[in-house]
Amino acid sequence: MKLLEELCRTVGISGFEGDVARIMQREFRKSCDFVELDKFGNIIARKGKGKMKIMLAAHLDEVGLMVKYISKDGFVSFVKIGGIDDRSLLGQRVVVKSRKGDVPGIIGSKPPHLQKEEERKQVIKHEDLFIDIGASDEKDAKKRIEIGDPITFESNFNGFGNDLYYGKAIDNRLGCYILARVMEKIPADINATVYAVGTAQEEVGLKGARVSAFKINPDYAFAIDTTIAGGTPGIKETESNLKVGNGPAITITEASGRGVVTHPELRKLLIETAKKNKIPYQIDVLEGGMTDGAIVYITREGIPTGVVSIPCRYIHSPSGVFSMKDVEDAIKLLTMTLTGFRV
Repeated sequence: MKLLEELCRTVGISGFEGDVARIMQREFRKSCDFVELDKFGNIIARKGKGKMKIMLAAHLDEVGLMVKYISKDGFVSFVKIGGIDDRSLLGQRVVVKSRKGDVPGIIGSKPPHLQKEEERKQVIKHEDLFIDIGASDEKDAKKRIEIGDPITFESNFNGFGNDLYYGKAIDNRLGCYILARVMEKIPADINATVYAVGTAQEEVGLKGARVSAFKINPDYAFAIDTTIAGGTPGIKETESNLKVGNGPAITITEASGRGVVTHPELRKLLIETAKKNKIPYQIDVLEGGMTDGAIVYITREGIPTGVVSIPCRYIHSPSGVFSMKDVEDAIKLLTMTLTGFRV
């Protein structure tokens, strides 16, 4: 749990994943035969000496913001990095990761008291929001921050007093945590060479998975990520029948087939492994959203790929909710699948 909290509290928006990569590098060095940071920012580890190559991918990055403009009054305009709902931004506490140090800020807008009736009915777009860093003017602001500085939501991680936890960047620090634990648990003499990849820039185009899968050229691959849980007001069961706490999700297809379509043999393998070892699982059919699996499986001549995800509430927001039991069951499922790999 200490490692998971460290991962969630660490900052790493797309293109600025260095601190997260260093944590993963530290963890991989404890259990793997070889660890490297590639030119793109992916962290790649290797364990085992078998002829068959299996790639595990979990992305390092989180959604966030970036400084676009500083006004003469010292307020900050920003762009979104990754998919963020504008409705989740107003009033949030953020941190600008400046080269001179962390700079706290609050996302603000024109107050409702001064809005016209029609304005109050509209969702405020992110381009109409700003960040208040407490600067007196542009000159003061530029002493602290620069255009192009990454911005993250204020770090948080805690539990509800039961098996449920919440935290920043659970998409996809949960996957990173699972990846590190799986590499610890698989035996050194596994009958395969397993490559663990912490991929960079997933949230902005699945980029790190593309270059790492091309380099490794595995025989099989598994992406580890988060997915949309239902069970909350406003989500119909026909939209998502996944429940937090009911087990990790085995994906059949993403984005109505535009993303990964899980290889039937890997789908069968994951399901049979879960049943044999009495590991709870759920089946995920996604209308929207993709994982690294979507790009890995169309790399080179094609790589049979499966996806295991943790159902979460409120992903791509300042705090997401998940079940630690689902995380532990995902570790068991992937470990058992790899150690008994047969297709």
